[in-house]
Amino acid sequence: MRAFLLTVVLFLSLSAVAMAQDVPSAEKRIAPDFKLEDINQNSYSLNSYRQKQPVLLFFWTTWCPFCQKELAALKDTYPVLTSDGVEVLTIDVGESVDTVNRRLKKVNPAFKVLLDEDSEVSSSFQVLGVPTFILVDKKGAIIFQDNFFPKDYKELIKKSDG
Repeated sequence: MRAFLLTVVLFLSLSAVAMAQDVPSAEKRIAPDFKLEDINQNSYSLNSYRQKQPVLLFFWTTWCPFCQKELAALKDTYPVLTSDGVEVLTIDVGESVDTVNRRLKKVNPAFKVLLDEDSEVSSSFQVLGVPTFILVDKKGAIIFQDNFFPKDYKELIKKSDG
């Protein structure tokens, strides 16, 4: 079953690479709000960041090798993102806190790790495969969504502030 799911995720990830990363202004949509708990049972809401700062959402799973690579890269990039005023919320999709904690022992992240155990949040963002990065501007609009890190995130934020 995992092999089948991995094949589906890889197919979706590769087909998504051809999609445009920068969301044109006319097509921007407001990110759906959510309330999720992190691995320490602290609750977070996306709307609590609105009008304050942009948020980078990272959807991932413990069994996805590409996600593990991106988690490690995100750990290195996290201090730069926060110094640029971007909050980072990583969201594990469909797994228990025990499963996630076992994986995180190897990563020891400084960023927030939220749990989307029922996958409702990932569905509301139309996440088709993992890893998926979504950049939400401080107005709450989705300005980037793709399967790779938005290296030009500063430019995307600057354009959205208009």
